Amino acid sequence: MSGDLLTIAPLITVGLTAVAVLLSDGLTPNRRYAPIAVALAGLGITSWILLQQSGGTVTALSGAYIGGPFVAYLGLLGSAVVAITLLISPDHLAARRYPSAEFAATLLFALCGAILVGASGDLVTLFIGLELMVIPGYLLAGYAKRDPLSTEGAVKYFLLGSFSSAILLFGIVLLWGSTGTASLTGIATALTAAGAGLHPAVAAALALITTGVAFKIAAVPFHYWTPDAYQGSPTPITGYLSVGPKIGAFVLMIKIFLIALLPLAASWIPVMAILATATMTLGNLVALTQSNVKRMLAYSSIAHTGYLMVGIVAAGAGQASGISGVLFYSAAYALMNLGAFAFLTAVQGRPGATVQLSDLAGLGRKHPLLALLAALFLLSLTGIPPTAGFFAKTYVILSAVQAGGIASVLAIVAVLNAAIAAFYYLRVIIYLFMRDPAEVEVQVATAPLLRAGLVVAAVGTLLLGLLPGGLIEAVVKAIAS
Repeated sequence: MSGDLLTIAPLITVGLTAVAVLLSDGLTPNRRYAPIAVALAGLGITSWILLQQSGGTVTALSGAYIGGPFVAYLGLLGSAVVAITLLISPDHLAARRYPSAEFAATLLFALCGAILVGASGDLVTLFIGLELMVIPGYLLAGYAKRDPLSTEGAVKYFLLGSFSSAILLFGIVLLWGSTGTASLTGIATALTAAGAGLHPAVAAALALITTGVAFKIAAVPFHYWTPDAYQGSPTPITGYLSVGPKIGAFVLMIKIFLIALLPLAASWIPVMAILATATMTLGNLVALTQSNVKRMLAYSSIAHTGYLMVGIVAAGAGQASGISGVLFYSAAYALMNLGAFAFLTAVQGRPGATVQLSDLAGLGRKHPLLALLAALFLLSLTGIPPTAGFFAKTYVILSAVQAGGIASVLAIVAVLNAAIAAFYYLRVIIYLFMRDPAEVEVQVATAPLLRAGLVVAAVGTLLLGLLPGGLIEAVVKAIAS
């Protein structure tokens, strides 16, 4: 029992930190930054524990929880996402009279779910972790409860998320009943032993699971909740929603499709390739038409889902570097996308402000450093060297080329879509530096924590582009475990 507690210590630490955040707010109700400080301290302790567990694989709860390098990587990445979100959010929320303690605690509970998804060894633990991760997202989407757009987006997110969870659960139950086990590796063994052919119950399970997961990652045509939920949420929350749950959902895909359902890869790869193509293409084409920068980034997030799916297809086709590409891309995407939303947070200093492209005209002349950071994040999202986004896209696309077949066709589609995306990302940079200043100047926030969040995201984006070797080693070690 004591061994199990030590193994699941990261999960316990994050949960206790969330409770401590709420207690600190009660004890120091007039101190805005006290809950944030407690949350960051708890994340630091959790990160240290995860590093200690990165040496080798350990199990707990009769194999339902599997710790080791894979969980350490995902836990550290999730902690970084939450930490940057906490840095960029408190002053933005305080200006709009939204509490920061409940916000920090909700993020920490979502992190518990993400760690549990990464450590899950069976379908039950996997589903519990998924719901623990996404339910806080419903709350965060409606955090601006006095804003009708936030309420509308949260309701859509909750309803479609609930339906997708039910669909996914039906598929899990069918898969469990068909194979006689909930263990991920046990399912793969049972499907391999069953030989060729697709049993009707397994085929139905595969269809239901694919549909449920497609909702979770906002793949086309199951993406309709995404733009409204992202636009209605407070900007720092939108940044988190576009990164945290997405990374967790792709870990879910790795667990289900690349472990449990790998023997059926020939059946799900064509479907996944079609979804990836539609997701990349529609996300980029609709983003081209947006004048609201926040909504543009929402559709951009959908397109990046398609790029990540290319890695899943490559891995399913037998190219192990596809999984490495997905994990590396997740880290790069987290830094550059959170940085882009931190920039939007900075230019929404005034409550009620929205950011249109025209509002950014000439911002580079009055706030050159902020505009340069924005340009860095946008260039990385485009995939321009020497940023993290360039190496991440290259990693995923090369793995698809090496896999051959359908995956190599997807690689071509990804390259073409990256070219399309360059138009709307670079358009923002043109407005920042090559247009006359707007008549009504945007009010730029200069809070110290927000600046710190921008710097952390920018440094990470550059380091992963210039020196990717360290993260690649961590990714390869995580996959080997």
